[in-house]
Amino acid sequence: MRVAVVGSGYVGLVSGACFADLGHEVILVDNDENKLAALRNGEVPIHEKFLPELLERHRGERIKFSGDLLAATRESDAVFIAVGTPPTESGDADLSYVESVAHEISAGINGYKVVVEKSTVPVYTSQWIRTIITRNGADPAQFDVASNPEFLREGTAVTDFLYPDRIVVGVETERAAEVMRELYGPLTSEWYYGRADAIPRPEAAKVPPRLIITSTKSAELIKHASNAFLAMKISFMNAVASICESVGANVEQVKDGIGTDTRIGPRFMNPGIGYGGSCFPKDLMAFRAVAKENGYDFRLLDEVIRINEEQRHRFLRKVRSVLWTFRGKRLGVLGLAFKGGTDDIRESPALLMVQELLREGCHISAYDPAAMERAKEVLNSGVEFAADPYQAAKGADAVLILTEWEEFANLDLDRLRSVVKYPIVLDGRNLYDPAVMVEHGFSYYSVGRAVALAEESTTASGLKKRERA
Repeated sequence: MRVAVVGSGYVGLVSGACFADLGHEVILVDNDENKLAALRNGEVPIHEKFLPELLERHRGERIKFSGDLLAATRESDAVFIAVGTPPTESGDADLSYVESVAHEISAGINGYKVVVEKSTVPVYTSQWIRTIITRNGADPAQFDVASNPEFLREGTAVTDFLYPDRIVVGVETERAAEVMRELYGPLTSEWYYGRADAIPRPEAAKVPPRLIITSTKSAELIKHASNAFLAMKISFMNAVASICESVGANVEQVKDGIGTDTRIGPRFMNPGIGYGGSCFPKDLMAFRAVAKENGYDFRLLDEVIRINEEQRHRFLRKVRSVLWTFRGKRLGVLGLAFKGGTDDIRESPALLMVQELLREGCHISAYDPAAMERAKEVLNSGVEFAADPYQAAKGADAVLILTEWEEFANLDLDRLRSVVKYPIVLDGRNLYDPAVMVEHGFSYYSVGRAVALAEESTTASGLKKRERA
């Protein structure tokens, strides 16, 4: 099929590349000529596994880049709207970009087309898109509006698209449903999975995915409700972790006991320093605003947000309790992205924590495998950016693990111990077994578990090393 994807951001770029890999002809549309030129030249603006390979495979063939939305609409059977919906000051989603795209699309309706919401939008958005396109002269019989929410996790977005848990499609006509079935036919028929050059199948993926056809309103609510529920699971386990610390229980054991219940499951149950990124914080606020606008006070979401913010502050208090004072302390920080596998620093609890530590007078040496260039744009000169974890930890009063990169879970602990000033690790992602850290001479502080202190002689040697320095 011929597909236009409007917006070359995270969702649009991944969706366009994956649709091309399914065999469709894709036009990726953006109004930023610099971004389009970079994409044509082979640059990949985001860190995402398998995305460079797909763009290289299809660039100039099945996927083309254009600044002409009108022409792209005329040439396409389906037009996906994947532009940003940032939060306003009140927490509502800003739909001005969606409205602008809908306005432009109207002039390109030259035959039957399906206009598809791919951006995360509140309920009733599909109705507004249809109203705007009709008001601007398009024949209502020549188009339908569908909702096709994305469930892409940064770091695994390509495999999430090609091996999804489910494909949700909200439509109001059978004609639109047939177009959407054809678009995703390579997945639901398993044709794609039989290809020799298919992106490798993740271990837990089940094929074929289930295609769920709903109304547009239901599809719009499914996206917001899904993200709200996942954020609630994370906040719940963080609250449980706080209780574990108070009573002397081990949150990893509690998590295992809870997660083996098939009604609950083990995913999104890892305690830490809180969720972040471009989706959960924004979507929770938007969902809360939609509920309020429709007469429901969704106070549960208020508590989810409060617990998430408190978790970051709680970890900061833990760092302070270990170091006593912050001013003049040198900290090695491992992780700046909001999660491992991505360079996204939007609403990153790691970045927010670094900013707070800088305000308190700390000296920060930081390392992240992918996010440092983005972090340099927002952090001041108080941060040194290191070439690797060991350089970041060199001479540090303490090492903070703030992002769950696989690289950080497999450090050479003896090497790490040899470069730090004090043998102290504060792990906000629970990447290590406390007993193992003690064996390597570290005093280890994590989330929801008892403090594991190094032997007194080891700590004393660290103090002597500090005094000599």
